[in-house]
Amino acid sequence: MIILITGASHTGKTLLAQRLLEKYRYPYLSIDHLKMGLIRSGNTDLTPEDDDELTEYLWPIVREIIKTAIENDQNLIIEGCYIPPDWRKDLDESYLEKIDLICLAMTGDYIEEHFDEIIGHESEIENRSVKEDCTADDLKQCNRWFIDAFGKAGEKVVLIEDEFDAVFEGI
Repeated sequence: MIILITGASHTGKTLLAQRLLEKYRYPYLSIDHLKMGLIRSGNTDLTPEDDDELTEYLWPIVREIIKTAIENDQNLIIEGCYIPPDWRKDLDESYLEKIDLICLAMTGDYIEEHFDEIIGHESEIENRSVKEDCTADDLKQCNRWFIDAFGKAGEKVVLIEDEFDAVFEGI
């Protein structure tokens, strides 16, 4: 089984991956770690801010990791924002039947009401520092993009709208 976790920044993708690792004992791959390895090693001129280009660059690599894990009958959790909404078009049904996607997004109201708390949890699993210019409006725009793009692609989006931890209990 492959579990793909995607979603907007600060939605808890890494936290969910960690909890699923603890529950199922499936290893997980952070696409952010792959990204930084490729950037720091000089294998790409892209920077961490090149989100659209990074999705285009990283997805073929991640896709082939997924296929390899499935072909070897291995379980794997892959988390990160660099999964395109139309990811299914790149895999045949024999692979797709072994993949579950979880797309996380917060509603605008949730972000408005819990912004300080959201930022306060940014280093829950890994050391991160929020950009000083990250605002509630930035997060709302990013979350809205995931809700719209993945919804339009026919994917179920798990909305964080009331209680953050309640969302994880249902997964």
